[in-house]
Amino acid sequence: MTEEATGERASDRTVLRISGGDREKFLHGLVTHDVGPEGSGLVWSALLTPQGKYLADFFLLNRGEDILLDVKTELAAGLAQRLSMYRLRADVGIEDSGLTVTRGLGDAPEGAWPDPRHPALGWRGYGLGGGEPAIDWDAIRVAACVPETGVELVPNDSFILEMGFDRLHGVDHRKGCYVGQEVTARMKHKTELRKGLVTVTVTGRADPGTPIEDAEGRTVGTLFTQAGGMAIAYLRFDRAGDEMRAGEARIGWQP
Repeated sequence: MTEEATGERASDRTVLRISGGDREKFLHGLVTHDVGPEGSGLVWSALLTPQGKYLADFFLLNRGEDILLDVKTELAAGLAQRLSMYRLRADVGIEDSGLTVTRGLGDAPEGAWPDPRHPALGWRGYGLGGGEPAIDWDAIRVAACVPETGVELVPNDSFILEMGFDRLHGVDHRKGCYVGQEVTARMKHKTELRKGLVTVTVTGRADPGTPIEDAEGRTVGTLFTQAGGMAIAYLRFDRAGDEMRAGEARIGWQP
């Protein structure tokens, strides 16, 4: 690696290997984004419930002979089990690849690809090794308003459009059917989002998960990841105003 490509190992990720002759067709009918052809780079995608709620998000890398699926370790076993349930008679294999995940900033080294969600998130590679974590990824995520698995993204609760998947290239509305597609398409085309993730200012201290209240004491949202006086918050846009608080902290937001 060059000096500009400082990489660190992401020890909380598992890389599944999806193989078999039906692998692309199989994933295409399940997940929110097109897998893409070999050599097209990383894709960020998700698996939803039939009711359109988030179950897991992951990166996909089409290597031609197989597809790598990079997911948070805490969701890996459940995701593999659910994918196996959908497999039926398709020629698809699902196994742990054993590959490690490396991520970093600067120019991507050989064997790594830009993070598709936002340029500030740098690159990701597989089987490259890497040092101990030193980059403040939370600060980068907060500035770019990028949700994290198990923090802002809650299985069986979150709706991906409220979580910014449109803005962060995590859903392809032209790809055709996938699990939860009807609900997602209806939210996209027939309604204006009234709730969602935004970056807010935080003055004072408040724990993640603290409800955000307006001047009248009504709950208007929830505070999540914080860094450098900023935070990701889930807000009801029609109720959020100038005088909001989360516990003892003052919350500011500009629509």
